[in-house]
Amino acid sequence: MERDTSTSILDQLAALLSDYDGTIQRRYCDLSNASALLAEYLKRINWVGFYLMQPDQKALVLGPFQGKVACTDITLERGVCGLAARSKQTVRVDDVHAFPGHIACDGASNSELVVPLLDRDGLVVGVLDVDSPDLARFTEKDQSFLEDAAKIISRALWT
Repeated sequence: MERDTSTSILDQLAALLSDYDGTIQRRYCDLSNASALLAEYLKRINWVGFYLMQPDQKALVLGPFQGKVACTDITLERGVCGLAARSKQTVRVDDVHAFPGHIACDGASNSELVVPLLDRDGLVVGVLDVDSPDLARFTEKDQSFLEDAAKIISRALWT
């Protein structure tokens, strides 16, 4: 992904989220558009979307996404999403089949990148999850881009 293109996408993302009014309906609307925008511009992916933290802080539940039917609930002890939420760190996995505890929602996925979404107090409110059918699909550049996107989303919808 070229730098000018990624900057343009991030600008579009910020504009899409600029009308957030604090309601849960608008949050889901904005997350839906964010996943659609990312799906349109990210190449060689088969799933992009959000898992949102349950009120008990013990599990993530499926949020808006683009792709095939997905797992609905993910405990924080399992999977790439669980690790990203637990550690508050981005997790990039080149081969999900070699990742201990991987949750295979779509057997066609071979690599995954998950970025935590944080509220203003630094609490995990969800994750941005992207899957690809290609092994080692995600680069450091992709990671940086998606971390920037997650910051925009977090600031717009959880502050």
